[in-house]
Amino acid sequence: MPQYLYLHGFASSPRSAKAQSMKTRFAALGIPLIIPDLNQGDFAHLTLSRQIQQVSALVLAQSEPTVLIGSSLGGLTAAWVAQQITITERIEKLVLLAPAFDFLKQWLPRLGPEALDTWRTVGTLPVYHYTEQRQIPLHYGFITDAQGYRDEELRATIPTLILHGTQDETIAIEASRAYAATRPWVHLVELPGDHALTDVEAEIWQHTQEFLSL
Repeated sequence: MPQYLYLHGFASSPRSAKAQSMKTRFAALGIPLIIPDLNQGDFAHLTLSRQIQQVSALVLAQSEPTVLIGSSLGGLTAAWVAQQITITERIEKLVLLAPAFDFLKQWLPRLGPEALDTWRTVGTLPVYHYTEQRQIPLHYGFITDAQGYRDEELRATIPTLILHGTQDETIAIEASRAYAATRPWVHLVELPGDHALTDVEAEIWQHTQEFLSL
């Protein structure tokens, strides 16, 4: 049996409602779902590279293949983990929930040039962490690191299911549409939900269960 890893989203944690709901669904089938804490006790110094390295180590430590399920930034992380040369053959399938493709292009304009310049100058930006329920200063290295990753380089031919809400105002569904359009191994399912996808949890599980043949 493959190992199943769930990667939570940005400013979230393994305790998120979506992560715990998925864990409960897997547990009902007698399957453990591993949910690593991508904050690593130091959200302030979070980077995409750090998440990729953390998850890659978990994949390499397992002799069996791995199925990666990722939400938002966790979905983007899953795609990049699968892209690593030493990892690709170990990944059986990917399930991406509202993956954060093109997230810098979508997020930075919302901050505005003044806030972005302040972040660059001061070195940190207060970000609300949903699990901690408080503002945590995120270092600007998060941006400079993310700028080194280009979505068009994600070409690993791994069977992939994307579930994305048509009312997503955080990561526009157009990003997933564009991603799936040029990758025939990717199947995109559009759902009537926002970025959290909380209203379509049953549909998410149905599509995931069918895709993974659980």
